Amino acid sequence: MDALIDEYAELESRLADPAVHADAGTARKLGRRYAELGPVVAVARELAGARSDEAAARELAAEDRAFAAEADEIAARIPALEARLAELLVPRDPHDGDDVVMEVKSGEGGEESALFAGDLVRMYTRYAERRGWKVEVLDSVGSDLGGYKDITLLLRSRTPSADGVWSALKFEGGVHRVQRVPVTESQGRIHTSAAGVLVYPDTGEDAEVEVDENDIRVDVFRSSGHGGQSVNTTDSAVRITHLPTGIVVSCQNERSQLQNRARAMEVLRSRLQALHEAEQAAAASAERKSQVRTVDRSERIRTYNFPENRISDHRVGYKAHNLSAVLDGDLDDVVAALTKAERAEAIAAAEEGA
Repeated sequence: MDALIDEYAELESRLADPAVHADAGTARKLGRRYAELGPVVAVARELAGARSDEAAARELAAEDRAFAAEADEIAARIPALEARLAELLVPRDPHDGDDVVMEVKSGEGGEESALFAGDLVRMYTRYAERRGWKVEVLDSVGSDLGGYKDITLLLRSRTPSADGVWSALKFEGGVHRVQRVPVTESQGRIHTSAAGVLVYPDTGEDAEVEVDENDIRVDVFRSSGHGGQSVNTTDSAVRITHLPTGIVVSCQNERSQLQNRARAMEVLRSRLQALHEAEQAAAASAERKSQVRTVDRSERIRTYNFPENRISDHRVGYKAHNLSAVLDGDLDDVVAALTKAERAEAIAAAEEGA
C-alpha cells in the first residue's frame, strides 16, 4: 500500500504540472492511472484512519468508559473496509480505463442480419450516450434497407476514469443471435440470424507492437455510404492490410487521405496489440480463459428473442424480459452481471495463487 500511495502522490504532482498537459497522450495515460488508484488510496486512508481512531478511543476508554462504545462502533466498521480494500487490490484488467474500437459485421441471414447489425450499433450508440461517451464512425459499409454489412466504431470517454469504455464493453465480443420475424418475411415466420462483434482496447500510439511498413499493403478508394453509393469525389478513404495476419482495417471518416491513413494505422496497432496479448494469455495458461470475454467472433454469447421480449447471455446465465429497453441502450444490468462474474473469477484466481 505504501508504494501505491507514493505513486498516487507522484501522479497528483505530475498532473498539476502544466507542462505534462502539453502532451495529450501522456496526460491522458497519467490521468487514467490516477483515476484507477484513487478508490484504492481513499479506502486505504479511511481504513488507516479508522484503526488510528479505534486505538485512540481504546486508550481514552481506560480512563473514561464512555469512549468504549465509540471504540466498538469504529471497530465494527473495520472488517468491511478491509474487505473492500482487498477487493480493490485484486488485479484488474489493465485496459479497463481504455477507450474501445468496435467492429460489427453482419453474418448469415442476408439483409436481416445487416438490419440486426444496425440494431446492435444503435444499442451501443445509445448506451454510449447514456454514459456520456463520444462515438465516432471510422468506416462503414451499409446495406440497401438501412442496416450495416460492416461498421467500425471508436467509443471514447470524455474524462479519464478507472472504469472506462473498455471496462463495460469488453464483454461484447462474439456472436449475437437474433430470433424474430424479419421485415423481408411475408408469411410471418420467425427466423434466426446473427451478427458478429469484435471489440478491443484503443491502445493506438501506446501499443507496444511495431508495424513494419513492408508488412502492410495500403489501398485508397472513395468513401461510400449506405448501399455502396459514393459520397466523395476523391480517393480519401484508406484500407490497410497487414499481410502476416490478414487483418484488414479501413478508415474513411477523416477529411484527408493522410488523416485516414494515420487513424487506420492506430486501429491496426490496437488490433495487433489485442492479438499479441491474447496469444500471450493463451501461452501462459490455455485453461485460464475468461468465461465472460472472448477476443473473436466465433463464440455465441447472447440471444435477442423478439417474440418473448427476452435477452439471454449464455456465458453467465443472465436472462431478462426487457429486450426493447436493452436495444434502446439500457445495458446496465447486463454489464453488471458480466462484471460481477469477471470479478468473482479474478478473486478466485487471486486466492488460488495466494
